[in-house]
Amino acid sequence: MSKLSIYPPKLTGDSADKKRKEIKEYFLNTYALYEKMFEVLKDDEVFYKKSELTRHPMIFYFGHTATFFVNKLVMMQVIDERINPNFESIFAVGVDEMSWDDMESSHYSWPSIDEVREYRQKVKELVLHLIDTLPLSLPIDFESPLWIILMGIEHERIHIETSAVLHRQMPLKFIKKTEVFNECLEYGDAPQNSLVEVEACEVELGKHMSDEYYGWDNEYGIFEQKVESFKVSKYLVSNAEFLEFVQDGGYKKEEYWSEEGLKFLEITKATYPHFWIYEDGEYLYRTLSSKIKMPQNFPVDVNALEAEAFCNYITQRDGINYTLPSEAEYEAMCKMAGISDMQSDTKANINFKIASSCPVDKFEFNGIFDVVGNVWQWSRTPMRPFEGFDVHPAYDDFTVPTFDEKHALILGSSWASSGNLIMKDSRYAFRRHFYQNAGFRYVVPQVIEESDGDIYESDALVSQYCEFQYGKENFGVKNFAIECAKIATEFTNNTTKALDLGCATGRASFELAKTFDKVEGIDFSVRFVGVGSSLKENGSVAWNSKTEGELTSKNKLSIIDLGYEGIKDKVEFWQGDACNLKPTFKEYDMILATNLIDRLYNPRLFLDNVSDRLNKDGVLILTSPYTWQEESTSKEFWLGGYKDDDAREVKTLQTLQKLLEEKFNLVHTQDLEFVIKETSRKYQHTISEVSVWVKK
Repeated sequence: MSKLSIYPPKLTGDSADKKRKEIKEYFLNTYALYEKMFEVLKDDEVFYKKSELTRHPMIFYFGHTATFFVNKLVMMQVIDERINPNFESIFAVGVDEMSWDDMESSHYSWPSIDEVREYRQKVKELVLHLIDTLPLSLPIDFESPLWIILMGIEHERIHIETSAVLHRQMPLKFIKKTEVFNECLEYGDAPQNSLVEVEACEVELGKHMSDEYYGWDNEYGIFEQKVESFKVSKYLVSNAEFLEFVQDGGYKKEEYWSEEGLKFLEITKATYPHFWIYEDGEYLYRTLSSKIKMPQNFPVDVNALEAEAFCNYITQRDGINYTLPSEAEYEAMCKMAGISDMQSDTKANINFKIASSCPVDKFEFNGIFDVVGNVWQWSRTPMRPFEGFDVHPAYDDFTVPTFDEKHALILGSSWASSGNLIMKDSRYAFRRHFYQNAGFRYVVPQVIEESDGDIYESDALVSQYCEFQYGKENFGVKNFAIECAKIATEFTNNTTKALDLGCATGRASFELAKTFDKVEGIDFSVRFVGVGSSLKENGSVAWNSKTEGELTSKNKLSIIDLGYEGIKDKVEFWQGDACNLKPTFKEYDMILATNLIDRLYNPRLFLDNVSDRLNKDGVLILTSPYTWQEESTSKEFWLGGYKDDDAREVKTLQTLQKLLEEKFNLVHTQDLEFVIKETSRKYQHTISEVSVWVKK
C-alpha cells in the first residue's frame, strides 16, 4: 500500500467507469489494511485466543468482515449463491455483547486460519467482479447494489479500529511490531488543562440523503437545538490529569460512581485505566504493540463509566458542575472550530497518520485541541434516532439495537478511525463499560437537558408488530401468536425443547414456554429479537400505536401483566438466518415457523435441512398466507403462486408436500386468521394456512 489508509469515494460524479475505479481502489485499500492489522498477531495460534473474555477468538473477527459482504449481498438478492454457508453462519453474529450473541466457545468449531485466508481471497475476487459489473448510475443511493458494497467496506473500516482495540488488549507475548504501524514517540509533561468558552448557537444535527458520502442509517434525519453557552476543557483529559483521580483513590470511592459504574468495578476489580500497566511501583502504558513509559501528555483511554466518575470527582473537588458533553454541545464545538465535513489528516491525528495517541496539545482547532482525532470522546448522550430516521433494510441491526439507553455516543474519531468514522456526521455508540480508542473532555453547561424514551417508540414497523403480538384483540379474532402456541402444544408429545423461528417480537416464544422446558426464539431482525429480549431482561415491552396521521398512543405491558414472570428463564432469543442457521440450533421437539416461508430469500434452503434439527418424532409447524412477493423472494425461488411451463397452477402446499414428503408426514392443516392494526380505523385481516408435519 502506497498509503496506509485512503479517503472514501464520493457518491456523486459524472463517470461510472471512474467511480468504479475509485470504489475498487477504496475496497482494496480497506481489505489490505484490515489484514495488515492482523499481522500484529505473533503467529497463527494467536488467532484462536481471546483478548477479552466477552469476545470471540480473533479468528472470528478475521472471518467476520468477509462474510458480511456475502450475507448482505445474498440478503439483498444481489447474488444468489453463497461461497461457504458454514463460514457465513459461524462468522455472522457476535460483536457487541448483546443478549442474542452466542459467545459460548463449545458452540463453535473454528476452521484453520489458512482456510479463512483462502475464503477472504474468494470474497475479494467476488467483490472486485461485482464492482466491475453491477449496474451503476450516479449518484449512488440506498437503492443501488453498489451501496451494499460500500456498506461492506465501511463495515470493515469499523472493524479495523475495533480490532486494534482488541489487539491492544492481547498480552504482549502474543503481539509483534510491524513496520506499517508507527507509534508516537513524543513523550513529555502534560499541559495544564483549562476551560474555553463556547458561545450560544443554533445547531442542526443529521444529514440529508443528498450528502456526497456514504452514511449509516442513524446519520440521516434532522435534529435542531438551541445550545446555550458553555465552557469546555481546552484539552482532552490527559494521563497526568487522570492520574490525580487514581492516586486520590477515585476507583475506591463509591460516591463518584453510578450504579452501573459500581457494577463495572465489582466485576472487573479495576483500580486504574485498562491500558495502564502497574509494575514496580509505577504506571506504564500499553500501545498497539508496545509497553512504554507513561506518556503523561497522551489522552487517557477510559470507558464512559470511568469518564463520568472523573467528572464527579472534579465536581466535588472544584465545586463546579462538570459533565461529559452532549452531542449537541459537541456540534457547537465543531461549529466554533470550523469543522464542516471531513478533516484532512494533516490537521488531526486520524486515518492512521500515527498508529497511537499523541500529545493532547499537538492539534489545535481555534483554541480547543483535538476537537477531532487522537481518541474518541465519550458523550453523555445515548444513541437516539433523529426525526426522519429510517432503517436500511440490508442492515437493520446496525443501529436499532443501540436505541436502548445503554449505548453512549462517542464523538470525534481517533487515530485508528478512517472512512465514514472520520466524518463529522458519523454516529457511533457503545455500551458504557466498553473500551475503545476513547477518552474524554469535560464541559460546564448552563443546562443539562433530560430526555428519555422507550426503545421501540420510534420504530414504526416494530411497534406495529408489538401491537400485533401484545395488543388487544380486534373484531373477535384471537391473538395469532397465542393460537399458534396452542396448536404446537396440541400436536407435540415431547416438550423438552422448542424453536420459534421467525419469532418477531417474541410473544409465541413466551407462550410456548408454558409447555416446553426450553424455548429458543430466532429472528433475522435484531429489531424484533430485541423486544422479546428486553421483555425478559428488563421486564416490560413498550410501543406506540398509530392512531391517526402522525398521532400515536403509548402502550406498555410488564412481564407480570403478561403472566410470564415465572417462565421467562426458559426462553432465549437469538439473531439468525433461517436459510443458514448455525449448526448448534438442533435437537428440537418442535419447530414453529410462523408466516416465514414466503419472506425467505430461498425457502428451500430452510426446508432442505429442517428435519436434521428435529428429534425423532419431532413436529414442524408452518403457517403462511402465501403472499409471495419479489421484494422478499426472487420469483425463481417461490414455492407457489405461479403457473409452470405447462400453464398449470402451482400452489404452495403442493410444493411443500413434494419437498417434505420424504422425511415428514403431513398430519393436519387448518386456516388461522389474524388482524394487524395499522391505525385506529385501518386493519389488515389475513388468513394463514397452518400445516403440521411429523418427522418420520
